[in-house]
Amino acid sequence: MTHEAPARRTPDGALRALLAAVVLAACTAAVPLFVKDAFILQIVFKVLLFGALGTAWNLVGGFLGRISFGHGFFLGVGAYTTLLLLLHLHLSPLAGIPVGAAVAAAIAWLIGGPTLRLSGHYFAMVTIGLLQIGLLAMTNWTWAGGASGLDVPIGNAPLMLLFSGRVPYYLIAVALALATFAVTYFAVHSRLGFYWRAIRGDEAAARSLGVPANRSKLLAFTLSAALTGLWGGLFALYVGFIDPDSMFSLSLSVEIVLVAILGGMGSLYGPWLGAAILIPLGEGTRAYWGGSALGADVLIYGFAILIVTLFLPGGLLTIWRRHGVARG
Repeated sequence: MTHEAPARRTPDGALRALLAAVVLAACTAAVPLFVKDAFILQIVFKVLLFGALGTAWNLVGGFLGRISFGHGFFLGVGAYTTLLLLLHLHLSPLAGIPVGAAVAAAIAWLIGGPTLRLSGHYFAMVTIGLLQIGLLAMTNWTWAGGASGLDVPIGNAPLMLLFSGRVPYYLIAVALALATFAVTYFAVHSRLGFYWRAIRGDEAAARSLGVPANRSKLLAFTLSAALTGLWGGLFALYVGFIDPDSMFSLSLSVEIVLVAILGGMGSLYGPWLGAAILIPLGEGTRAYWGGSALGADVLIYGFAILIVTLFLPGGLLTIWRRHGVARG
């Protein structure tokens, strides 16, 4: 895989990038004014969701070089924390979503120390184990709904983030996507971001030059988990129902990884581009064929990744880079 050059951003460059993101977010927020089709709005919501999840994963998988297949675990932690606080303690998701992110970050901090010492397929296997732990824990925890899962209460209470329609959740997703981009942008272009690239390139050499490798890896993993957990709470409210099988599934975690790989690992913009292509492709396939071609979307995902791997090993952003357009 090819990666972004670790060039430091000037204040003007940062301002231009963030202004472009704000303009794009404003345009995306205006979509419901012109598009009334619920299916199209759902696709755009999922593009925002998986673009943000791929961006969060990319901090670990792309910039740090540790491939995780268990980020669905942190999404599930955020989702379950938000709904449990809402259902049992009547705490508004306005507070519950950040708490879910904090819980996901705390777990990542606790397990990151020993697991981040591993690399390659060993680290990937540990992250897959996280999914199984989450699945078994939630399935057997009756207070959390057990195998039956949890339903979001039906109502119209804006302060509780409960709405009769889905457009308000869509607008919240736009704002959260903009915040996710801003956080990752500044993290990647900070000194910490340069540490991540150095560790990815050669950890031993980075250590010899004084890079605090253990702390840098732990911060990447923790920030990535926090952002993923943050989206878990909003995702739970949007879909209206969660259960262990859907939240802690390997396929969900793999889809997060595919978005980043397709767009371009180690790039700020790659996951968003990957989501903008992969999600409509998958949703459109499922809608067109319905139940008559089960697994067709997975086949298309695999074919798309195969083509990108063979001809664009740096992801779709390679096309832009070749023309000097995309340098994140």
